[in-house]
Amino acid sequence: MTDLLSDADIESGLPDGWTYEDDEVVRVFEFDDYLRGVNFAQLVGEIAEAQAHHPTMEIRYKELEIRLSTHEAGGVTDKDLEMAQLIESERAE
Repeated sequence: MTDLLSDADIESGLPDGWTYEDDEVVRVFEFDDYLRGVNFAQLVGEIAEAQAHHPTMEIRYKELEIRLSTHEAGGVTDKDLEMAQLIESERAE
């Protein structure tokens, strides 16, 4: 099992735009239209499947909220920060 990170480690390791709340790292992405958000959610799903680390995602009109937590550890681990970085790198492309 992966070890939980301290609050300080989480805060220092978060990519820009991500926050730490309720034992999860969270980001809301905004899009010009609904389908762009749906398409990005699919891309995140493909990344998650490849990493065997699956976020909670909520698709709303022009927004996609992503929440990362390592459930078996009971909070945020390195796996979550790595996943957030991977998602950010895809968003930047």
